[in-house]
Amino acid sequence: MYKKINTPLTDEVIKELKAGDKVLIIGKIYTARDAAHKRMIESLNNGKELPVNIKDQVIYYVGPCPAKPGQVVGSCGPTTSGRMDAYTPKLLEIGLKGMIGKGYRSENVVEAMMKYHAVYFTAIGGAGALLSERVTDSNVVAYEDLGPEAIHLFTVVDFPVIVTIDMYGNNLYETERDKYKKRNC
Repeated sequence: MYKKINTPLTDEVIKELKAGDKVLIIGKIYTARDAAHKRMIESLNNGKELPVNIKDQVIYYVGPCPAKPGQVVGSCGPTTSGRMDAYTPKLLEIGLKGMIGKGYRSENVVEAMMKYHAVYFTAIGGAGALLSERVTDSNVVAYEDLGPEAIHLFTVVDFPVIVTIDMYGNNLYETERDKYKKRNC
């Protein structure tokens, strides 16, 4: 059973999401990868405002492929989240509430998620073509010179993700691992 949630995210929604929940996201989400994250942090460190307001928002770690005729966006599968870990705590501090990617997150990110009440979702890697069908609109909103790594604003309907780390620090990468380890007999 999937939980349907709308963006922007609220603290009430974040508090209800638990690691392992299957979620369908409806609304607006930003995209950003390494280069965009680096620029955002440089802006903040230089006392400048971000080009987009990320308060209560979700960032999807993706560099979408160009759209083919008749498509809103090309394949848009998640990239490895750990590459954003150096930048993420600062973004959580200023109000980012959700991230979508794949793979582990550092202890610093998990601690910041708990402190600032945020959630980490995993999208299925290798399913980018299918995920693109859930994007109904896409516009570049910042850093256009970065090409696919520019910040896009996606409108999504029933975008499927799994809560992998909740605001309480429950982490599927840790809790589920033991189930599949070989046991010494």
